Amino acid sequence: MENTALEIVKELKSHGHEAFWAGGTVRDMLFGKTPKDYDIVTSAKPEEIEDILEHTIPIGKKFGVILAVRNGHNFEVATFRSDAAYSDGRRPDAVYFTDPKEDALRRDFTINGMFYDPVGKKVLDFVGGSEDLKSRILRFIGDPHERIVEDNLRLLRAVRFKNSLGLDYALGTPEAIKRNAKLIENVSAERIQEELTKILIASGRGQAFRELSKAGILKIILPEFEALRGVKQPELYHKEGDVFEHILMSLDALPKNPSIELAWAVLLHDIGKPQTYSVSDRIRYNGHAEKGSEMVGEIGTRLKFSNEMTANLKWLVAHHMMLGDLLKMKKTRQAHWIHQPLFPELLELLRADALGTKPKDLSLYDELKKLSEEKEKFLPKPEILITGKEIIDHFGIKEGPEIGKILDKVHHAQMEEHIRTKEGALEFVKKILKK
Repeated sequence: MENTALEIVKELKSHGHEAFWAGGTVRDMLFGKTPKDYDIVTSAKPEEIEDILEHTIPIGKKFGVILAVRNGHNFEVATFRSDAAYSDGRRPDAVYFTDPKEDALRRDFTINGMFYDPVGKKVLDFVGGSEDLKSRILRFIGDPHERIVEDNLRLLRAVRFKNSLGLDYALGTPEAIKRNAKLIENVSAERIQEELTKILIASGRGQAFRELSKAGILKIILPEFEALRGVKQPELYHKEGDVFEHILMSLDALPKNPSIELAWAVLLHDIGKPQTYSVSDRIRYNGHAEKGSEMVGEIGTRLKFSNEMTANLKWLVAHHMMLGDLLKMKKTRQAHWIHQPLFPELLELLRADALGTKPKDLSLYDELKKLSEEKEKFLPKPEILITGKEIIDHFGIKEGPEIGKILDKVHHAQMEEHIRTKEGALEFVKKILKK
């Protein structure tokens, strides 16, 4: 990918234009990390970029952005620009094609405002980003308030960059974030979800959510999570503090590069505790997993998750308490659960949950992990006794959602060892249809 990005820069330069790598590409390089993307800036106008480079897509042509597709990779190639006012808190009302310095000054943070010439092998820094990177400082370019008002998503991006890169805020930055917290209401649900996901799968996620709460942003974008603050837990099992603190510790216990489903499931697995809180012999949250799953469905709708993502999160949250009983189940029932597609994520959710608890106890996780690793030997995947097509052909009923419900009942009966053969399954279906 790097070599292809270099080719594009050389090609633009060969036509008399300036061209550099930009933004996060340069930041990651100077941090000693391999860039995930290579963004390119140039003095060439959009039409000139299209003429010079093959296989381009005008994804944001009016903002000077052209997508170049080469060797199986995508590269954003943007013309140097300065921006007019941002009346919608997201995009500039107009752009003006300009020079590298003006382009750097319109960007968000100094560490994202540098350019790199891969041909001359030198950094172009008009905003002090190199020094801030060395000092591990996150600083807005220019006035923090103005940068946030321009693009309100920068409230979340500031928290993400600061914590995922292990930086400190420049003076005045936390105050600017808190002062403008309410502007997050102007940001679309899709953009908020995308930014929260980036926070969740990066390091420093626990501290990031503490800062979102302190700034007053969390109560706006995820009030159900803010409601975990102050919700007590039984001290015998949870010496770490309230549910809010437990979740943040669980987030920090996630492995490096967790799946998106796992990260969100850890964040939301106890979201139902405030609404199921009760005190009898001790503090209890009876039914909190089921309530939490219901709430996850509502959150998924609000934050515009895909249907598949929402369904996966609901399943993980609904079943995270089930693992405590798994070792007591019959082998066939154990096999049913351990062969579920999301069981590896459910198991890692258990691990994060345990590590986010004081005193921590990984004994259940260790036993289930071993069982999972040996599942093919000791818990082979249950045989499929009957298919939907066989039900349709045998009983002459129409294809539709009812077939899936019947198959679920057959599978459940098989797991409970009420049926063991195809003949038994057919007889079981016959009884269902009679009812």
